[in-house]
Amino acid sequence: MKTRSIKDYIAIDKKICHGKPVFKGTRIMVHIVLEMLESGASLKEILVAYPTLTKEHIKAALKFAAELTEKPNLIPA
Repeated sequence: MKTRSIKDYIAIDKKICHGKPVFKGTRIMVHIVLEMLESGASLKEILVAYPTLTKEHIKAALKFAAELTEKPNLIPA
């Protein structure tokens, strides 16, 4: 099974939601789904809340967050 690129699912456009990362074709901000996961929401609960999303969207959000944390100096000392 081929894994799609984050770019297939997430867009950043300063004209949409003030440039915050959103799921392509929506105004659903990635941080909302990540916060739902952090608070214990299940995949099913997220998909019910946002029926335009798929499991792949959520996996892309997690990959996006993981890649952000790989950058140096993300957390100040």
